[in-house]
Amino acid sequence: MTQQSVEPRSVADDAGAGTRVPAGRSWLDRYFHISRRGSTVAREVRGGVTTFMAMAYILLLNPLILSGKDAAGNTLGQQALITATAFAAACTTLLMGFAGRVPLALAAGLSVSGVLSSQVVPQMTWPQAMGMCVIYGVVIMLLVFTGLREMIMNAIPLALKHAITMGIGLFVALIGFYKAGFVHQGKATPVTLGPTGELAGWPVLLFAATLLLIFMLQARGVPGAILIGIVSGTVLAVVLNALGVIDPRQWASGAPELHGGAVSMPDFSIFGKVEFGGWDQVGAMTVGMIVFTLVLAGFFDAMATIIGVGTEAGLADDQGRMPGLSKALFIDGAGGAIGGVAGASGQTVFVESATGVGEGARTGLSSVVTGLFFAACLFFTPLTAIVPGEVAAAALVVIGAMMMMNARHVDWSDRGTAIPVFLTVVIMPFTYSITAGVAAGVLSYVAIKAAQRKAREIGAFMWGLTVIFLVYFALNPIESWLGVH
Repeated sequence: MTQQSVEPRSVADDAGAGTRVPAGRSWLDRYFHISRRGSTVAREVRGGVTTFMAMAYILLLNPLILSGKDAAGNTLGQQALITATAFAAACTTLLMGFAGRVPLALAAGLSVSGVLSSQVVPQMTWPQAMGMCVIYGVVIMLLVFTGLREMIMNAIPLALKHAITMGIGLFVALIGFYKAGFVHQGKATPVTLGPTGELAGWPVLLFAATLLLIFMLQARGVPGAILIGIVSGTVLAVVLNALGVIDPRQWASGAPELHGGAVSMPDFSIFGKVEFGGWDQVGAMTVGMIVFTLVLAGFFDAMATIIGVGTEAGLADDQGRMPGLSKALFIDGAGGAIGGVAGASGQTVFVESATGVGEGARTGLSSVVTGLFFAACLFFTPLTAIVPGEVAAAALVVIGAMMMMNARHVDWSDRGTAIPVFLTVVIMPFTYSITAGVAAGVLSYVAIKAAQRKAREIGAFMWGLTVIFLVYFALNPIESWLGVH
């Protein structure tokens, strides 16, 4: 993707104070600084549509991840989850477009949704879990407001940042394989291929075919490969189901059929279902670790994504500094609270925004276009609900593979780096816990640096994390020793 020439003051001028704009330009041009950034309305619209097409898969994946039962045995309805996912994505992306005025789109973060489904709801109810999202969003906004977010980012070693991304990638891929029925919990072994050591049923084969198709399209550089793969797999599923080739009972999420019309009113039944408190049975320490994990899950990728896409759009200077970064980070943090209230989990900036930039997007107008498309999807949830869970699960594995590509940034010849990275990456999926992976990475990094007599390289923040994670791992023995039940 090639960058177009942009005036250095393009983002700084977004405040609009004292900016002189030549006469004859439309209010749209003046507000979004379209001409000043070397773009046109047509390019912004094209970029916004492209970004939406690249990330529309989230409307399918987020409901799939959040489909589990909470501690009370309750589940969230699929239609309601699709509505919540579209609504939250529309709100946050429109906010980024109008207030941030940069070509960045937001939607439910798969890492945050993964934490909710695997670590939070087994211990509390869905309303309480969404309350956790609101809290983590407020925490991130406070970190941005005080300037601590950037300080923390600089304090954590770059290798561990890559490791966290890779670990979450494997974690998300494992969820995809499990949801598709490709991986099962075994009897003689912890996990097996299929329920008995072999793949069983047409749906899981359709998952494998969809997965291979997406990988092949990506290898050829086809834009929107994930969405094309999902649509193709869904069409094939509908045909096979209509011909009676597949027993409807084999579909984990129900047969791929249209029930009623293609258009319906949005289902806002889970909107505003947020609870704060009632965590006595969980414990203050566990609640604190949940908030910390959610902040961690939604923390790292956003800054790198914002700067990376901003640089590609020509909005950052030669040293990678992007004026207006704090505003974009603040909106990203607000996405956590907005997603919690909507019932869709925390929202974060998507790297797929780069596809719109590649089509010429340079301003917030493209984000407005993307947000309007998500808003339109509120009325087409029956069409989205046709997609089988097995087909949608293929995209989870693809996303995991993309996140694993951060391995190229790790110096594997340095054991002081490689060992903490390895432990972070493998412990996340092996324990089904992002927190455990991060904790293992931090503790091993500090221990190895201390053994190498490089304690000065660790930093105060990493020492503080070490104390927290030592308590995290030793919490049960400590409670037993103190007689706490």
